[in-house]
Amino acid sequence: MVYTGRSKGCFLCRKRKVKCDEALPECGNCRVYGKPCPGYRLESIFRNETSKVEQLVKKSGRSSPSSSSPSSSRRGSRRDSTSPLSLTTQRVADSSWEERALCFFFDQYTSGDDPDEAMSYLSFLPSLYSACRDNGSDSPTALCLRNAVDATALMTLSNHANAAPLVVRARQHYGNALQGLQAALYEKKNAVKDETFASMVLLALFEDITGERNGLASSHAAGFEFLMKLRGEDQLGHAQGRGLFHFAYTHTHVEMLALRGRPHYNTDWIVERLSGADPIARLILAASKMSQLFLATTSLQHLLPISTPLDSDTVSQLTFLLLLGRQIDLELTSWSQDLPDRWLPLVIYPNKSDSNDFLITYHHLSIASVWTYYRAVRIVSHVIMLGLRKALAAATGEVPEDTGTEVPAVVQKMITDICRSIPFCLGDVDMMGNRTASASPSAESKPQPRARAFSVYSMVWPLWYILSCGLATPEQEQQIRSCLSRVGSVLGIKLALVLAEDASSQKRSSISVSGSLFGAQ
Repeated sequence: MVYTGRSKGCFLCRKRKVKCDEALPECGNCRVYGKPCPGYRLESIFRNETSKVEQLVKKSGRSSPSSSSPSSSRRGSRRDSTSPLSLTTQRVADSSWEERALCFFFDQYTSGDDPDEAMSYLSFLPSLYSACRDNGSDSPTALCLRNAVDATALMTLSNHANAAPLVVRARQHYGNALQGLQAALYEKKNAVKDETFASMVLLALFEDITGERNGLASSHAAGFEFLMKLRGEDQLGHAQGRGLFHFAYTHTHVEMLALRGRPHYNTDWIVERLSGADPIARLILAASKMSQLFLATTSLQHLLPISTPLDSDTVSQLTFLLLLGRQIDLELTSWSQDLPDRWLPLVIYPNKSDSNDFLITYHHLSIASVWTYYRAVRIVSHVIMLGLRKALAAATGEVPEDTGTEVPAVVQKMITDICRSIPFCLGDVDMMGNRTASASPSAESKPQPRARAFSVYSMVWPLWYILSCGLATPEQEQQIRSCLSRVGSVLGIKLALVLAEDASSQKRSSISVSGSLFGAQ
């Protein structure tokens, strides 16, 4: 290898033996680590090499220019002297895989301090990890967090670089993190710490990156709900606690609605403590009410199929739930109308796109993720109300005036808007609709998504739910399956591949007025 001179990277990157991007005023690695960049070495370097020059002159004087053997001897000795150096360099390169994995993971799965971001996504994690590692803390919760971060980072880089040897290290750290988490949960003082909650978040993320779930439900859902309840409303008093709560609640909430499950613990009372001034908090509040409506409707499943007339109390209950659903949907509609201008979607017309349909873009990828979540919740709300209308129609023999075609039309609009947002969410187009990824040279190759993994990760469950509800058109289903396939194969989130395969293996019929309540599978 040709020696190109000493590294010009910052002092911290050279200490960690990782490649520095030499950005100004601070390098990217220091930024994702949450550390101040110590700066770069000076271009002018003065060395006293008088003795070195004298030795070279003496050696050249003793050697014969006509003799080839000394030259060969020097070349041989030079090769011998460089062999240990090559081995040392290889060991240094191997030891830096962990650092490379950390930098790549923090870049892909944590948000920064960008004021344009709609929400923070584990932005505290780099600094929390650095504090646990650099301070030399040997507390059980700190060691657990370090193992959880190392495991998830190594697995993330392994999927990205197709480096199978990293999987062994990742699973070693994963096993240590599981043991540490189990020990931390035995004592309340350790269980309520942010390090413990963050460790569970990372282990759930590890599970989704590898796609190794026991079925479709997350094995950490009950743990999330337990810790949210145990930590209480005090966790909302600081940004780090709110960030962890937002991640855990949306993670369990979306899965519960998509899989039609039931919560293990009641955490809605904590949601009610969120500030209504924050758009994210308002959306979570409305989604929480939708979850309560969903649970109330699932308790009526035993009434179906309706073979005998329902009593007046049951009909009144169905009517009340339908009115409640309309009220919640009005709150969701109001949420979309009370947003700041920079949160609003941008409509890009056909002259900017490859097809006759327009695209939907946003000022930031994080805003697109929030809108995907919002549309998924609205789809769920209208599917629930459609089920209630079916039950009332079957019980009374009368079809309400606002039933039938209108509700599927609202759902179809939400699905269409999500599909029109996919090119932007994957990073194929920028905010103005201009293509950012070159076209594939062949039909077999896939374009590289330019989106960061955390913004796409939040889309996989809403996309799967659209496939499962059976209301998407064949073209939309194909687009969604292609999106899930790209997220799994290119971005390395294997859960997306699992969900795409599950959706393909199950034949679901579209929801209609004559169908069963809530589209039960």
